[in-house]
Amino acid sequence: MRLMSFRRADGKTSWGIADGTQVMDCGALAPSLPPSLRAALASGKIADARNIEALLADARGAPRHALDAVTFLPPIPDPDKIICVGLNYLTHIREGGRDVPKQPTIFTRFANTQVGHMQALIRPSASETLDFEGEMAVVIAKRCRHVKRVDAHAVVAGYSCYNDGSVREWQRHTSQFTPGKNFPCTGGFGPWITTPDEVGDIADSTLTTRVNGEETQRATIDDLVFDVPALIEYCSTFTILEPGDVIITGTTGGVGAYRKPPLWLKPGDVVEVEVSGVGVLRNFVVQEGAPST
Repeated sequence: MRLMSFRRADGKTSWGIADGTQVMDCGALAPSLPPSLRAALASGKIADARNIEALLADARGAPRHALDAVTFLPPIPDPDKIICVGLNYLTHIREGGRDVPKQPTIFTRFANTQVGHMQALIRPSASETLDFEGEMAVVIAKRCRHVKRVDAHAVVAGYSCYNDGSVREWQRHTSQFTPGKNFPCTGGFGPWITTPDEVGDIADSTLTTRVNGEETQRATIDDLVFDVPALIEYCSTFTILEPGDVIITGTTGGVGAYRKPPLWLKPGDVVEVEVSGVGVLRNFVVQEGAPST
């Protein structure tokens, strides 16, 4: 099942299940179904396969909209937390000449920096060093703490694609990454959340990034230093994970900063992040202050 958040043609926000070229509008069934995808996760509607079957049955009577007639929002527009993991693919660690970390490198991204599929990434006026980072995102299904890695699968709602756009100049001001990761409209997220029953073992999936159609990054998810169960175990130890929380698992080698010459994103560029079995996230780049459409 592919779960998405969107804005309808009438301007109202909703969520639903993508089905081919259409989306079933689950938000239109409120109050029998929760009004948002995050609320649906919190209600337990998407906690396991039995619940998914029940949700599909409820959604069959929902209004349908063509995907090209709605505006994609980040699948979880307002997560309680976005936990980002740096230096987590061996290829990216090696291209930067760094040591393999003994523990996950954690930083945060703010929810208001995200944009959905087919929406504009904004290159800020403060710097031209906007870089791409194709990543796989994990969305948490239920409130949890102290999750052991053997139990991690039980708290995963699904997987999505993420472009953790980085303003390198600001990221490198200090050893803390946060400023360079939180410029407005630099984090692409989507197009939807694909539930684990459709994906299978996410470690077998391939992460690919393309800039203007040219492949710039490729790796299998099993190149992660800290895999999904390890990250859930680690993060749920230092914080309470809530339904709809997002863990962005890191980028692989091939980022623009380490190319010669560097490949910075510029207005007019189109960036695609694909996770096989999950989806393809597509965003275009505009300059700050310029029209986004």
